[in-house]
Amino acid sequence: MNFPESFVWGAAAASYQIEGAAYDDGRGLSVWDMMCRQPGKVNFGDTGDVACDHYHRYQEDVDLMAEIGLQAYRLSVSWPRVLPEGIGTVNEKGLDFYSRLIDALLEKNITPWVTLFHWDFPYSLYCKGGWLNRDSTEWFAEYTALIVDKLSDRVSHWFTHNEPQCFIGVGHHEGRHAPGVQMGFGEVLLAAHNSLLAHGKSVQVIRARAKKAPLIGGAPVGTISIPLTNSPEDIEAARKDMFAVPLKDVMSNAWFSDPMILGAYPEDGVTLFEAEMPKIHEGDMKTIHQPLDFYGTNIYWGRFVRASADGSPETVFKKELPVTAIGWQITPEALYWGPRFFYERYKLPIVITENGMANLDSVQNDGQVHDSLRIDFLRQYLTEFGRAIQDGIEATGYFQWSIMDNFEWAEGYLKRFGLVHVDYETQKRTLKDSAHWYRNVISNNAV
Repeated sequence: MNFPESFVWGAAAASYQIEGAAYDDGRGLSVWDMMCRQPGKVNFGDTGDVACDHYHRYQEDVDLMAEIGLQAYRLSVSWPRVLPEGIGTVNEKGLDFYSRLIDALLEKNITPWVTLFHWDFPYSLYCKGGWLNRDSTEWFAEYTALIVDKLSDRVSHWFTHNEPQCFIGVGHHEGRHAPGVQMGFGEVLLAAHNSLLAHGKSVQVIRARAKKAPLIGGAPVGTISIPLTNSPEDIEAARKDMFAVPLKDVMSNAWFSDPMILGAYPEDGVTLFEAEMPKIHEGDMKTIHQPLDFYGTNIYWGRFVRASADGSPETVFKKELPVTAIGWQITPEALYWGPRFFYERYKLPIVITENGMANLDSVQNDGQVHDSLRIDFLRQYLTEFGRAIQDGIEATGYFQWSIMDNFEWAEGYLKRFGLVHVDYETQKRTLKDSAHWYRNVISNNAV
């Protein structure tokens, strides 16, 4: 399976999950620092205090990326590392860390793709209302300006938010992620609206201040519906299901992506949430609806859907499917139908911003990590993605999640997603078999 000549092969990670150095060089606290200290919120009481110590070992990690042959690396900036209070006084040591990291990547011919927000919201701003405070849109714009002014002479690829469905829905509604609260649904929708406004203002800031011509997108969760068969009825049912808005839930593709790209909330959701909808100020939707250059999406698995007797979508659970260590079913078809449906609806080039599998990897007697299950997973998923491209879907890149084992949020350190194994006691890095396999994919531009 060959990929387009200009296709970009990369891997990704997030600041809180790998950096550590939680109290070093003036970094402020994030809501995840707070979350990790709430009893029972994170497996084994794990924290991101040390994580992979990437803050001190970034050069070694960049060298490993180069050994794998990565063409791009998707990183995120820790908002409280550069602005300890979220706004105001700049922490130059934190800002300089990202500047050095960008330089190290470029020295190895690895293109940095920078995510501005991957969940580590400043604790000081959370205490001022967080995403419930409309001022959060200006806070995020100020933060964006700082990063763009510092890095855009070398960075041209930007993401605003990673997975708003999770940091809003799972963090503010379910309470399983930071900040770990269970708000009323009206407050959840208000937080979601303010985060969308922050996205729009951030895009405006990037376009106004970037020194290099920017390419901008988001990285929402891809909640994928897969047609049970290739019948026109099942395909249409899956498409309808994938963009439907569920009751009292923001785990939806359309609720976040439609305002960003189409300029309006989906009508079915507005009707469904009528009693809880926040006030939409004049100009809000215009601010949210900024031109984007690509559609980034994190896709791991999907659910199968068929058309019922009346044509409405009906979910079909396939209990025989294998699952990863985190309990997600292995459904390679998600990387065909997800990109296809997103491209048909939003008319933007597709970038897979996360895809990978959790495993229980370990260093074996020969000193190597033999993760054949991950290789099989990636081969199947990438084959489906390649098939989507062959069928006419415009796609420009793929980022494997993740470059290294790391702090997997509420799961702690047990589940390993990395191409690189990390011994959390010694911080020794070991390339897994999947890293060597991925290097061949990149060098051949083919699976």
